[in-house]
Amino acid sequence: EIASCLVGSEMCIRDRGNRTSTWTQKVQSSTVTEKTTPEPESKYDDSRRPLLAAARSGAIALAVITVLSLLVWGGKNGMPGVWGVLLGAGISGTFVLLTVLGILFTARTSPSVTLAVVLGGWLLKIVVLIGVLVAIRNLEFYDNMTFFVTVVLTLMVTLGAEVWGMSQSNLTYVQPMKDE
Repeated sequence: EIASCLVGSEMCIRDRGNRTSTWTQKVQSSTVTEKTTPEPESKYDDSRRPLLAAARSGAIALAVITVLSLLVWGGKNGMPGVWGVLLGAGISGTFVLLTVLGILFTARTSPSVTLAVVLGGWLLKIVVLIGVLVAIRNLEFYDNMTFFVTVVLTLMVTLGAEVWGMSQSNLTYVQPMKDE
């Protein structure tokens, strides 16, 4: 997840500063607030496009792996299997998707704000994760193996889907300046 996050945020930060499209020039030359941010002229000029694709692909992958895991582990272990899947998919899926959403929501801000949100979000998620794991460690309503396998599978599948979604996005990197 760290690699995916870094690639996504690096693409967002890189594209935000290096493109020379007319949309970027409008944004840089005007006083931009949240309410007056101009829209890109083309869908390919929006640097958030790969992040939107990553979030969409990750959410679909999370839903699919959760349903499949519920069928397999619920059938094998009953309700403890179902709870193990729900806990595992909920924790790992939320962890991964919140990173993408944090970068997405700060995509039109400065790189410093994006970095602060991503790092702050990671710190908060790790603290919450440790708290949840400590709280459920001695409980017996869920299957530990189901929980572990679901966490690992969900992380791998969701991150793979996010990388695939980002790699399939078309984005303008450089647009020639128009003669004025």
